[in-house]
Amino acid sequence: MSWSLSIGTVAGTVVRIHLTFLLFLAWIFAASYASGGAGAAWSSTLFLVLLFGCVLLHEFGHIFTARYFGVATPYVTLLPIGGVAQLERIPEEPGQEFLIAIAGPLVNVAIALLLMLFAGASLQSGAAAAVENGQISLVDRLAAVNLFLALFNMIPAFPMDGGRVLRALLATRMGYVRATGIAAAIGQFTAFALGFIGLLYNPILIFIAIFVYLAASSEAHMVSLRAVSRGVPVSHAMMTQFATLSPEAHVDEAVQTLLATSQGEFPVVDGAGKPVGVLGRGDIIRAIRTIGPDARVADATPVEMPVIGHRKCLEDAFKLLQDKQAPAIGVTDAAGRLVGLVTSETISEMMMLQDALPGTGRRGPWGRPAGV
Repeated sequence: MSWSLSIGTVAGTVVRIHLTFLLFLAWIFAASYASGGAGAAWSSTLFLVLLFGCVLLHEFGHIFTARYFGVATPYVTLLPIGGVAQLERIPEEPGQEFLIAIAGPLVNVAIALLLMLFAGASLQSGAAAAVENGQISLVDRLAAVNLFLALFNMIPAFPMDGGRVLRALLATRMGYVRATGIAAAIGQFTAFALGFIGLLYNPILIFIAIFVYLAASSEAHMVSLRAVSRGVPVSHAMMTQFATLSPEAHVDEAVQTLLATSQGEFPVVDGAGKPVGVLGRGDIIRAIRTIGPDARVADATPVEMPVIGHRKCLEDAFKLLQDKQAPAIGVTDAAGRLVGLVTSETISEMMMLQDALPGTGRRGPWGRPAGV
């Protein structure tokens, strides 16, 4: 995630802090200092640091459970709104997803219980809603907020853990795609409810509602894309007409190609037609500003473009798109020459064509049965 600083590695997972989180800490310190002096400022900052330490433990509950099932987690990022663990993949086995999702809230419950048993914390009424109240002890506020985090994360809406728990439970009785659709619909309804409550009581809930609605829609869309890609040759969803750039071409030529096409990403291929990288629209604009129009495309430092063989399945290309977070996947022939591009948009278009075509059989991009 961009704008993040790595602060260390825990059990093979890189821990990152987003710059907005540091700005949030500074804002809390300044606001508390203005209202209550240095003592209040340091107390509020300490509480916030401990709170996000609990959030980090929550995320590592997910991480260690996922690792037990063979799912790697390259990094976890702390944001002002919480933590985000980047799982390599989401297991489609309902039992595994259930355990991975429930692990985070259970960590928060365990922290609250430990604070009550060993630190003498008590659950005071309203402690979670008054975390800035210095009259309530630090451990009491931490215990209350951890229980609140556990309950909040169990809201049955993506991307909260409750949405994934709900999908796992539904998937035990129906297909994964259908379970995702139902869970996403419930999540969108929950978002509308949060937005309505936000209009009446707290405007912050409106922003949470928008985030939940978009996340639920995105989850359903991604699962549908993954499902439609199974067993389909990658050639059925690849773009074959696209502009390429030569490493030896001038940046000015890349600009002219950018203006002449509607592409956003431009593969850079050598004289043999083999991909050596990819330049995005932003990279080209940045290059003409920094190194000038007479510099070579190679000097603009094209980023590596993941490639896949033309005989592979579309599902493999889709996994590469997700794992590498790449805008496009190059498709190469037996000689390694670039013959096509696969993007999320091309897979979406193939899915729309399949939905529009009559009949229930799997079909190729122009209405032919696949393999004909």
